[in-house]
Amino acid sequence: MRLPHPSKILCVGRNYLDHARELGNEAPAEPLFFFKPPSALVAEGDPILLPPGVGRVDFEGEVAFVVGRRTQGISASEGWMALSHVLPMNDVTARDLQRTDGQWTRAKGFDTFAPAGTPVALDELRRQGVDPARLRVETRVNGELRQSGSLDDLLFPVPDLVAWISGVMTLEPGDLLLTGTPAGVGPLEAGDEVEVRIPGVGAVRNPVRARPPGLA
Repeated sequence: MRLPHPSKILCVGRNYLDHARELGNEAPAEPLFFFKPPSALVAEGDPILLPPGVGRVDFEGEVAFVVGRRTQGISASEGWMALSHVLPMNDVTARDLQRTDGQWTRAKGFDTFAPAGTPVALDELRRQGVDPARLRVETRVNGELRQSGSLDDLLFPVPDLVAWISGVMTLEPGDLLLTGTPAGVGPLEAGDEVEVRIPGVGAVRNPVRARPPGLA
């Protein structure tokens, strides 16, 4: 499957307790959702462009899923049936803007701030004996391991997230759901290479560059 063209990219904040605490936050009482615009998507090998004047920009490696069917108001027991593929993604974040803005749209929404790997069918993983509910995510910067986490550690498991979101809005085929990032987030600098890997699934690797002057 090629990279989908989602109507929306849904993200979950503070879904790993260790990550919430490393940024000085408490665990949320219910899922904390936000959007990234589809215009932020880039593929394997495309550069992450650091906008001038925004301060610190962080990597956030995540396990992401593709919605496979139109979904509205389902229960958690039906959550996995709504998802068709899994892929690694990087929820690149302008951290200083996230703190000062209060809401996260600008900090999360710059062009190139959603690198995405190649989607792999969940049915194929299951045929290989891989349980999608126990996938891991790892992030490396310049080859050094910075993050490692498992979906076992989510505060709100994947099917609960699907049920929660579908009770608010209709999910369309091709929509992307990012499940949260584990502890270890940190800043990116021009010249870095960042890799987000889901062992047994694949990776997305991207160079980091300063955005050229005048580029919109």
